[in-house]
Amino acid sequence: MNHGFDLSSPLVCEGIIGDGCGGGRVFFVEDATLFAYDPQSTSKIELLNDLSGVQAISKKGCIIQLDFKDKVRQLDLSCL
Repeated sequence: MNHGFDLSSPLVCEGIIGDGCGGGRVFFVEDATLFAYDPQSTSKIELLNDLSGVQAISKKGCIIQLDFKDKVRQLDLSCL
């Protein structure tokens, strides 16, 4: 599944269908903003902004982890 995203980038991760919130969507950081891309509607939704310095993102279940140089932040998608 490729929608123009480099899935090997540390700033892109793919939600696995059936793993909880956001399955089947692509999550990515662009211009210090976290987005979710929905391939069915081909829309992107802004989730968080002001994320300058994020080095990597990952997702497990409903939790998106944002890794910065000196800290880690987590976003629980089930709270949105």
